Amino acid sequence: MEDCLAKKLEITVSEAEKRTGRNAMNIQETYTAYLIETRAVESQSEGQCAPVDSLWRRYSEFELLRNYLSVTYPHIVVPPLPEKRADFVWHKLSADNMDPDFVERRRMGLENFLLRVASHPVLCQDKIFYSFLTQEGGWKEMVNETGFQLKADSRLKALNATFRVKNPDKRFTELKHYSDELQSVISHLLRVRARVADRLYGVYKVHGNYGRVFSEWSAIEKEMGDGLQSAGHHMDVYAASIDDILEEEEHYADQLKEYLFYAEALRAVCRKHELMQYDLEMAAQDLASKKQQCEELATGTVRTFSLKGMTSKLFGQETPEQREAKIKVLEEQIQEGEEQLKSKNLEGRDFVKSAWADIERFKEQKNHDLKEALISYAVMQISVCKKGIQVWTNAKECFSKM
Repeated sequence: MEDCLAKKLEITVSEAEKRTGRNAMNIQETYTAYLIETRAVESQSEGQCAPVDSLWRRYSEFELLRNYLSVTYPHIVVPPLPEKRADFVWHKLSADNMDPDFVERRRMGLENFLLRVASHPVLCQDKIFYSFLTQEGGWKEMVNETGFQLKADSRLKALNATFRVKNPDKRFTELKHYSDELQSVISHLLRVRARVADRLYGVYKVHGNYGRVFSEWSAIEKEMGDGLQSAGHHMDVYAASIDDILEEEEHYADQLKEYLFYAEALRAVCRKHELMQYDLEMAAQDLASKKQQCEELATGTVRTFSLKGMTSKLFGQETPEQREAKIKVLEEQIQEGEEQLKSKNLEGRDFVKSAWADIERFKEQKNHDLKEALISYAVMQISVCKKGIQVWTNAKECFSKM
C-alpha cells in the first residue's frame, strides 16, 4: 500500500460545470464537465508548493475508465461510479440529473471513485488510470487502442454459463447470493429512509404553523405578547432546519448507495468465474470426445451411437490408411487440447487466488465503511433530536416569562 498512487498524488474533483456542445451524432446536448485537480505529495512534504495540474472530464469518460478497469482486471471488485440519475429520492428532492444539489453530490461521488481506485493496490498502478488523471488530449484513443472491448464478455454468454456450468465453485455461488441479498437489503433501507424523510419534512414544516399562530396570538395580548412572539420565532427556526438536516442525510444515503452498486461489482467477479469454469468444462468435454473417437478408430469399435458409425455401416469401412491419417490428426488435436486444458486450469487457479484476495480486502473495507456510516448517521439523528428538545426548552422558557 506504500506504493499506491493516493500516497503520491493528491486527487480532487473540485468543480462541476454545465456545458453545451455537439455529440458524436452532431446533435446539440447539455452535459456536466468535472474539473480534476492533481498535485504531487512529495514536493509538499519537502516544504515546496507543488503546482496543480488540472483537466476536465465528462461523466461518460469516467464510465469508459471504469469499463476498461472492469474488463482488464476481472478478478477485482472495481469501485462503482455514483449514480447517473437520482434514485431513492424523497418527493421534495429533484430527480433531475442537472439539479445543482445532485450535480454536487455526484461530484463528491466521482472524487470518491478516483480515490478508491488510487488507493487500490493493483488498480492504482494502471497506466491508463494515471493518464486519465494527467493527460487531457488523446486519452480516449489510448484506451481504445488497448482493445479492451474485444475482451469484454457478452451478457448472453455469461447467462449461458450460469445455467450450464456443471461444477460451480461453492464459494463464488455463496458470494453471488450474498451480493443479491446485500443489494436487496440496502435498497429496502434506502426506500425506508426516503419515506421517513418525506414524513419528517412534513412534520417539521407543520411546526411553522405554530410560529404563525403564536405570532398572530401575540398581537392581541399585552402581557403575554413578547413570550408568544419569541416562542413563535423558535418554531420558525425549527421548521426551517429540516432542509439542512435532510441535505446532510443525503450524504449518508450516498454512502449506502455506493455499496448498493458495489454489489453489482461483486456479481461481475462471480460471473467471470462462472464463464471461466464453463470454458474449462467445455474444453474437458471436447478433449474426452476426441480421445473416445481416437480409441474407436484404433480398436474399430463404436461405443455410442454416432453419425459416423451409421455412415460406416451404409458405405463400408475406411481403409487402414484413412484410419491412420484420422488417428494422427486426432492425436495432434488431443495433445493441443491437453495443453489448452492445462493452461485453463492454471488460469482458473490464478483467478480464484487473486479474486479471493481482493474479495477479502473488499470485505474489510465494506465492514469498516458501513459501520462508520451507520454510527455517523445515528450520531446525526441524536443531534437532530437534541436540537428539537432545545427548541421546545427555549419555547418553555418563553412561556414561563409571560
